[in-house]
Amino acid sequence: METIGLKLFYPFLGMAALSSCGSSKKVEHSHPYNIVFIMSDDHTRQMMSCYDKRHIETPNLDRIAEGGVIFTNAFVANSISGPSRACLLTGKHSHKNGKLDNRTAFDGSQQTVQELLQQAGYQTAMIGKWHLDGEPKHFDHWEILPGQGDYYNPDFLTAEGRKRYEGYVTDIITDLSLDWLEKERDKDKPFCLFIHHKAIHRNWMSDTTHLDAYEDKTFELPSNFFDDYAGRIAASQQEMSIAKDMDMVYDLKMMRDSVQTRLSKTYSDNVYGRMNEAQRAAWDKHYQPIIDSFYASPLEGKELAEWKYQRYMCDYAKVVKSLDENVGEVLDYLKKNGMMENTIVFYTSDQGFYMGEHGWFDKRFMYEESFSTPLVIHLPASLKKRGRIDALVQNIDFAPTMLDLAGCAIPQDIQGVSLLPLLEKEGKPRNWRESLYYHYYEYPGEHAVKRHYGVRTARYKLIHFYNDIDSWELYDLQNDPTEMHNLYGKEGYEKITKELKSELKRLQQQYDDPILEQYPL
Repeated sequence: METIGLKLFYPFLGMAALSSCGSSKKVEHSHPYNIVFIMSDDHTRQMMSCYDKRHIETPNLDRIAEGGVIFTNAFVANSISGPSRACLLTGKHSHKNGKLDNRTAFDGSQQTVQELLQQAGYQTAMIGKWHLDGEPKHFDHWEILPGQGDYYNPDFLTAEGRKRYEGYVTDIITDLSLDWLEKERDKDKPFCLFIHHKAIHRNWMSDTTHLDAYEDKTFELPSNFFDDYAGRIAASQQEMSIAKDMDMVYDLKMMRDSVQTRLSKTYSDNVYGRMNEAQRAAWDKHYQPIIDSFYASPLEGKELAEWKYQRYMCDYAKVVKSLDENVGEVLDYLKKNGMMENTIVFYTSDQGFYMGEHGWFDKRFMYEESFSTPLVIHLPASLKKRGRIDALVQNIDFAPTMLDLAGCAIPQDIQGVSLLPLLEKEGKPRNWRESLYYHYYEYPGEHAVKRHYGVRTARYKLIHFYNDIDSWELYDLQNDPTEMHNLYGKEGYEKITKELKSELKRLQQQYDDPILEQYPL
């Protein structure tokens, strides 16, 4: 059995500083690093070819990993969009930054990474999906989508008011980002640019230029697509099943006047209805034959579920294709302008996503597909590490890492740790963390995923579902990577369960989570 209990690693300060930053370490570069932080929405590692080659190729995203590092054990603290973004900007777990779910307010006046970078002399910009409350603070420039935003002809909120752009949202976010880099920033100052894409959020609307992509591909069905959720009460009660909960019109685009679903009007009026004449013509040319064929020969049961899966995978893959191409444009710009050797490029997602595993779409659960997130980082030559990094890292680590790269002191109340020691040399630093803490809050809510918290180590995972349920789950990730066999309460697992509960309590105490008072361990 695995032994639990090593403490978190506390980072030493990184690169040499601007005058307002407290760092004593000598640098090998003449200026602080520029930072480009690219984040997508709901992009999962299964759909990124440097992680998983079964489904699609993502050559430009893979370029980032090839020019630096790929984290194989990157995770989030709370697998849902708004809270994940709050964790990124504050370096704190949800209960500390106050953004528990998509409904609770985010206090934008609290300490954030962009504020600290701005104080250190950095220019800061946020372009794309914000999905937090109010106007962004402490950005020299911002242009954000209202709420979830739209794939076609999206509106943007700016300091000057609301604007609408014609075109596809992924292209527009990239164009606005490159325009800021080229025309608006002070090129004598370091910068931190957040490029936050709407892609690949539901309902997976591809650009018209990619409508025909992947239509000839049959995607591999996950081995647990028809999971019966035996021994997992919370998993059996969710509402994120491809077979049962995926909307035929909104999600799968099978729009017909005679077909009314829960979300069909939203699709026809607000999504399809938002397209201009040329966009709609291209859309209809592609989808109408599929619609006609589907309704001409109605499917049922497993055949219908598998048909839905293939359509879902195809649409999702098309949206990734646009994203990958646009990431390539950013990399090409940086290379053309001689910026790659003084710029750190992050690529990540706000969380992972289910691509049919357990029969699901969406996220929220602490199971691997949504708890994990892709993380690749381009590194200049002055940072020596290349290739895989297997250390356990989390999205609360992004803020302290950016501060460390800028040579800034990391405030003591930040709960994440800097990844810089992992990037500077081979091997894992002594006393790096050996466990991660997770807490999901949004219940009752969309998709009916129960509230839960848990701990993950290199091999094991322990989850407690609570609130209107009291259910524990234990997984041996080495022998059961798809998390199908709940070992909690099984003979022979008493010792590891006790150790994991002890570690869970330690993390709750360390992170000062008040849930420990309500559910003492």
